[in-house]
Formats: sequence, structure tokens, C-alpha cells
Amino acid sequence: MRKGLAIITGADGGMGREITRAVALAGYCVVMACYNAEKAEVKRKLLIEETGNADIMVMSIDLSSLASVNAFACRMLERGDRLDLLMNNAGTMETGLHITEDGLERTVSVNYVGHYLLTRKLLPLMGKGSRIVNMVSCTYAIGKLDFPDFFIKGKKGSFWRIPVYSNTKLALTLFTFELSERLKERGVVVNAADPGIVSTDIITMHMWFDPLTDIFFRPFIRTPRQGAATAICLLLDEEAGKRTGTLNVSCRPKVLSEKYTHHRQSQELWERTEEIVAKWL
Repeated sequence: MRKGLAIITGADGGMGREITRAVALAGYCVVMACYNAEKAEVKRKLLIEETGNADIMVMSIDLSSLASVNAFACRMLERGDRLDLLMNNAGTMETGLHITEDGLERTVSVNYVGHYLLTRKLLPLMGKGSRIVNMVSCTYAIGKLDFPDFFIKGKKGSFWRIPVYSNTKLALTLFTFELSERLKERGVVVNAADPGIVSTDIITMHMWFDPLTDIFFRPFIRTPRQGAATAICLLLDEEAGKRTGTLNVSCRPKVLSEKYTHHRQSQELWERTEEIVAKWL
């Protein structure tokens, strides 16, 4: 019996496939929101065979383009189906400074602003019991938000991919906490999942030492299935659906200091992001 609708960004990636598989097995109609629709279509057919769930479809979205995010959301709004699960999973770690058509650093757009706009646009489809899960990272702990540099360069000073990535994950974590407070009365649950360090393409540095990294470190890093477990729990577990505004590691909520739960820049981040996406709302 079909349970409802789920949207998963980056559903064709390592953890994305695992999340899509679990949600499809649970009986949901799944929209795989992916950058490369041709690549995703191959994965879709395999997932249908594996799960026996034919209600899996691919829809294109480019999170580095707010126009693309808006177009995707508008198509979903036109359909009008209630949205039960929104999994903001897609992510990137750019190797250099790339500015999008919207004037944003690309990592910032894909990891944070694109998902912010997508979520805000889709809220009319969500109601009591709907769940939003944001895929963050343990690197949020070293994140830093320098405005306005964060949006246009990822960080103050010269580009360096790891701090930029960390900054976007801090922003997504703060978005999780702020949004959960704003949606409490509506009964929409919002949580963040920290997958740990996962063996996916995103941790490839495109440097001379990559082969050594693969030999010495990847065997000890989590598999995509292990990394996806916390997000899957937050999407499907009955008990997980009773908590909101939490960051979760290994399927359990993590106790955080007020430095994060009541971050001094949380409100400013929300307001600045609202200004960027205002024309699409």
C-alpha cells in the first residue's frame, strides 16, 4: 500500500541510493531529484528491480541554479500531492572557486541555499507528520560564517575547499534548528543527520595523495549504507518522528551546546538567505 510521497535530492549518489532504496521498500512513491537525469535513470531502473516498487521517478534539479530549484518546486506544487518526506541529501565539495549564475559560491548554493529554497517552496505541501531531514556533516564543528563572504566566496580570504564545505554544513545545521522552531506548531518534524566520514566520491581530493588515502584510510571509513543509516532512521523510524530540531549521529540525537542550538548568527543567516531567495518565494 502506497504510504505517500518522498523527495530525495542526490538520490543517485552513494548514500542517496541507499536512502532511496529504504524509502522505496517502505512503500513510498519516491522522486529522485538529481542533477544528472540520464545517470539517475539507470539507478532508478535498478532500484525498481531491487525493491519491487515501481513508483520511483527521476526529476532534474540543479541546486547550483535557483531558477532550476524554483522550476522543480513549481512542478511539485502543480501536482499538489502531500509531501511526507523531504531528504536534503545532495552535496558537493568544489575543488576551486566557482560562482553560480546567482552570484553564489557553488558549494554554498548546492549544499545550503539551494536546499533552503527547495524546502521553503515545498512547505505548502507538508503538514502534520511530514518530515524534513538535512544531511549535514561532523565538519559543522569547524564551520565559520563570515558575512557577506560566506555566500559569495564560501569563506573569508582565499578559497580552500574543506573550510568552505564545513561552513555550508554549519549553515545547514543552523537552518535545521531555526526551521524546526518555526514549524513546530504545524507538526512538521525537522532534523539533521550526520553520516560520519563516508567512502564516497566527495572525499576524493583530486590530489597526488589520493591513492595513498584510498589504501590506508578508506577501509576504516563508513560505507554509504552505514553513512545513510541515520538519515533513514530519521525518515522512517516511528520514535524518530517524535523529535524535532535535533542533530543525529549513529541514529541517536547528539547533545549540543547552546553555541549551536542558539547560535549567535542563526537569525542573521536566516535573514540574509531570505533576501537571496526572496524573488523565488
